[in-house]
Amino acid sequence: MPVALEIVSPERLLLSRPVDMAVIPASEGEMGVLPGHAPMIVLLRGGTIALYESGRITEKLYVAGGFAEVTPERCTVLADEALPTGEVSKAKAQARLAEAEAAYAAQVAADRTDVPALDLAMARIQSARAMQDAAEAP
Repeated sequence: MPVALEIVSPERLLLSRPVDMAVIPASEGEMGVLPGHAPMIVLLRGGTIALYESGRITEKLYVAGGFAEVTPERCTVLADEALPTGEVSKAKAQARLAEAEAAYAAQVAADRTDVPALDLAMARIQSARAMQDAAEAP
């Protein structure tokens, strides 16, 4: 019995189909979602979602962050941005990483006491690095 997976970005419904397992980049680490999973809502970090069917990865998608709602029958990913890894541009990923690193450096130079702003800037760097990894993955 597969789990119904939906991946939605602000632009479109990217995927809606049953899979044997989805591994999502939860903020606490990689999380496998199988049928019968305990209900929860998790924060996503930038990373790659791997879809498994018949014991092997059949598809990978890059997500910039967002949330996932997991129930025993379904996993719904509400992504800030989502793309099949084959559509991720290495040049765009490198540009995004350079922008994120510059924004972090500017934040550090401006005010080291604004911890939420520093955390947000660091999350943007992590997401850009994950995008770069997705662009370089086979």
